[in-house]
Amino acid sequence: MTPTTRRGSGSWPAADRVKGEGLSVAWIADLPLLPCPTARPERGGTAAVSKSHGRPLRLSQADIVRCKDKEALYVQGRGELRRELTRALRTGRARRKPHRRPDARRQGCIVDPTVMISRRPAEAEDRAIPGHWEGDLIMGEGNRSAIGTLVERSTRYVMLLHLPAEHTAEAVRDALTSTVLTLPAHLRRSLTWDQGKEMAQHQQFTITTSVPVYFCDPHSPWQRGSNENTNGLLRQYFPKSTDLTVHTPADLLAVAAELNARPRKTLNWATPAERLNMLL
Repeated sequence: MTPTTRRGSGSWPAADRVKGEGLSVAWIADLPLLPCPTARPERGGTAAVSKSHGRPLRLSQADIVRCKDKEALYVQGRGELRRELTRALRTGRARRKPHRRPDARRQGCIVDPTVMISRRPAEAEDRAIPGHWEGDLIMGEGNRSAIGTLVERSTRYVMLLHLPAEHTAEAVRDALTSTVLTLPAHLRRSLTWDQGKEMAQHQQFTITTSVPVYFCDPHSPWQRGSNENTNGLLRQYFPKSTDLTVHTPADLLAVAAELNARPRKTLNWATPAERLNMLL
């Protein structure tokens, strides 16, 4: 496939086209400045908003820019350019890693139907009322270390649990309790988790905090979609192949503060911290 850039009903002059699979970096660097209303919103809402008033933008080799008249530049790398583009991806790889076979996945340990997600209040589903949280553990190398993650469904506010020694049910219960009790009562409505054995002490957690816990159906991570998305962002700070016990509580606070200060498109480019402060 030979990428071309359409401009109205025509195209770039033949001399500007590149034969083969990719575009040269030099060719892209020589592109003129183009006014464009939106560009790379993934890079952050502040940048996207500030560049949405007709200011000129210079395209890089990794940009796909859609302008007002639907013009677009498609870049297909080859050789070193392809590797450079792959390294620029958030995951650092071009293909998804294969999942475990269904029969090799861990089985849920929660059998009480009264705490399943189907019993969660409807107000948590539409995110209209704040105070409903999603939680999970992100694991380190060999599943020997972990960090707990909490995400508020309405504001996407992130809180991290420090688990320096172990991630047993008792350790997770204590970390959850101490973290959740720092929140005002109106922001402690429910917690949704997967069916991991680290939540075996959920009843004691609920007695102490008055926060009911609801569990997702087995193998249904999309029922904690905000948390799953946040865990993907956190992997940039806490890779899977590392020991997570080396991170101090101050480290976790700094990472959470950085994510909470990040503008989100789903929040109309507000930050989670701004949205939460409006509720305090």
